[in-house]
Amino acid sequence: MNRYFLTFLLLSQLVSQAQYAPAESQFDPPLDIPIILAGTFGELRSNHFHSGIDIKTQQREGLPVYAIADGTVSRIKVGHWGYGKALYLAHPNGYTSVYAHLQKFGPGIEEYVKGLQYKRRDYEVETFPDYGELTVKKGDIIAYTGNTGGSSGPHLHFEIRSSVDEKPANPLLYGIEVRDATNPTLEAAFAYPLSPEAHVNRSAQRVELSFRRQADGTFLADTLVASGTIGLGVQTFDRQDMAANHNGVFRIRQLVDGEPYTDLDFERFSFGETRYINTLIDYPYYAKSNRRIQKCFRDAGNKLSLYNTLNKDGKISVAPGSRHEVRIEILDVAGNETVLLIPLKGMSADMQAPDMPRTPYYIRAEKPASFDLEGAQVFFPAGSFYDNMFLELERVGDTVKLHDPTVPMHRNFTLSFDVSGIPEMQRRRMFIARLDARDNPQFCQTYKRGNTFSMRSRELGRFTLASDSIAPTIRPRNFKHRQWLTNYRYLSLTIADDLSGIASYSATLNGQWILMEYEPKNQTITYNFDDRIGDARECELEVEVTDNAGNTSRYSATFFRR
Repeated sequence: MNRYFLTFLLLSQLVSQAQYAPAESQFDPPLDIPIILAGTFGELRSNHFHSGIDIKTQQREGLPVYAIADGTVSRIKVGHWGYGKALYLAHPNGYTSVYAHLQKFGPGIEEYVKGLQYKRRDYEVETFPDYGELTVKKGDIIAYTGNTGGSSGPHLHFEIRSSVDEKPANPLLYGIEVRDATNPTLEAAFAYPLSPEAHVNRSAQRVELSFRRQADGTFLADTLVASGTIGLGVQTFDRQDMAANHNGVFRIRQLVDGEPYTDLDFERFSFGETRYINTLIDYPYYAKSNRRIQKCFRDAGNKLSLYNTLNKDGKISVAPGSRHEVRIEILDVAGNETVLLIPLKGMSADMQAPDMPRTPYYIRAEKPASFDLEGAQVFFPAGSFYDNMFLELERVGDTVKLHDPTVPMHRNFTLSFDVSGIPEMQRRRMFIARLDARDNPQFCQTYKRGNTFSMRSRELGRFTLASDSIAPTIRPRNFKHRQWLTNYRYLSLTIADDLSGIASYSATLNGQWILMEYEPKNQTITYNFDDRIGDARECELEVEVTDNAGNTSRYSATFFRR
């Protein structure tokens, strides 16, 4: 393959990427290194679609982040989890760009944020500056890349949103160029019987299909024998050039005998609908295997707006003696395509739908429901579930079982315990906990009112009352008591709690509050000496940490600086 053909191929891919957005909506990249992705827009994540792209930063922090166009800072948020340190820029063309997991902000913005943190005496802040208060020009350094918040490694999370409705859009359609000449990868394909009498390969359950690559590069599945109403699904990922990451695909189309049945793409979506990902994937399969099958059909509870075409909900009716050919096309933004062909043969079979377990607890998805469980009560608001179903609910001793975590939920339920039989002194260190597979208690935010403890969650499972009487630990990391720290850039301590987790922390230097940056991933709090309060040679440090059960620890030390 000569270099002229490679140039033509790359230009063709860039034209394909740009065709979705007008010229005035094309932006410069936010980094001055090759754009290599660790995550794509719309990628299937836990209970949500990925709302941006994750750009690799060469496993480093501190790379300069540039404004992709002229704009004004519209929002700044600093948190322990989620996006960590995040910056939002509003641009004159009606779009907002978002930069997240930052190490720190750029000149002017960093001082603005630090001033707010010291004023509020809180590391976690959120602010919406007035329009024009903090303006930037295209190419200005606005931040530096980091690993803050829920990030699992150094990278830049980058988004483009509509400034009007805040819907995120695919940045690769707005001038952000990524080298990609690699077809999406098809890992597995599955067939589902959907009607009571349906079968696939004489089974009333999900069936994995066998397929092989043909000479022309397409994949051909073994003939699928079925009857009734069936659906198909694929497990797939995409890779861009220069990266081995298993990223999300851009588009999936399903055609039956040449007729479009399903056409879904990730050009944009709404944050309000993102949790409906649980209906797009086979959630019980994911909960057990951590592998996501994307359905080519729509379930009744699926309210996603991602479909360009949806014929018969993507479901295929197969009559005995009929023959069909299904074609599933999997594409990335650059237009690279992987095709799966599935021959389908209609054949009757004496099948009987499996009996569904019946319990006294029946849920209608569109209606609220409340159930008493001998000293505990659970309330499910309307819309909690995606479908009608029987629930398995029971209380055994101090533990309440709420069905099975393989069933997804769309809204929070409320679980309440009656604690009137527990002495008040004992209640002070108690909370509601979710039990994991090994019966380890995981803290749930607990609301205490009189004789009732309550919590809210969107994850089913087993819950109990737990107690934590052990205070957090505080240990210095890079200094010792009465040490000279003249040449130190920062002060760092480790704070940890063995059960309920850290609720709050604070520190003072010679009696004045100082900003400690908390990084939960490595359990550290850090003070930057650039923020030094006063000019005292002898410094008295006081640190206080409280866990979620109300246990408090204190640490004090003296150090010296010139």
